[in-house]
Amino acid sequence: MKKIIFSALIAFLFVFNAQAQDSITETTNDYSKWQARFRVIAVIPSPGDDIDGADVDISTSFVPELDFTYFFTKNIAAELILATTKHNVDIPVLDADLGHVWLLPPTLNLQYHFYAGDFKPYIGAGINYTIFYGVDEGDFDEIDYENSFGFSFQAGVDYNINDKLFLNLDFKQLLLSTDVTVNDSPEDVEVDINPIVIGVGIGMRF
Repeated sequence: MKKIIFSALIAFLFVFNAQAQDSITETTNDYSKWQARFRVIAVIPSPGDDIDGADVDISTSFVPELDFTYFFTKNIAAELILATTKHNVDIPVLDADLGHVWLLPPTLNLQYHFYAGDFKPYIGAGINYTIFYGVDEGDFDEIDYENSFGFSFQAGVDYNINDKLFLNLDFKQLLLSTDVTVNDSPEDVEVDINPIVIGVGIGMRF
């Protein structure tokens, strides 16, 4: 279902891109260099078969998010995304509670923006560095999550309310994994997290 939603949004963006070719002006001074958004996001991890052949279950989290975008040109921009999320972790088939962990994944995306009237679709890609903190070990004595780099892919659309304010719908896929050590085991286990991030919010141009 997630892949269908993401594919539909990509198709949506290309339709708007085709329409936008007739509406983009040749001037380069009619855009704001800075914009900021406040979103409410759903962070939906997509873990796999990682620990002892068992599926790891990582809970979905709903949190606020803040991002800042700088436009190098009318179409090309960089966006810094800031949020922190808490997730419960367990292995249902083993009835094992791995407690919870907080994630702080600052993400930097390079974006391309299209223009079609009051709609401004965009696509982007970049990197994130995820910091794991506030670990609760659950049924175990000690669990350690290694901070890690990952990749980010993004698609979304802004809708103008007026010259300054706009609404936003945003989809991101983070390719993220971490090495987990349980009870001082000599071997780390790589756990995929790979969250889908869906956000809605409001933004302002400066």
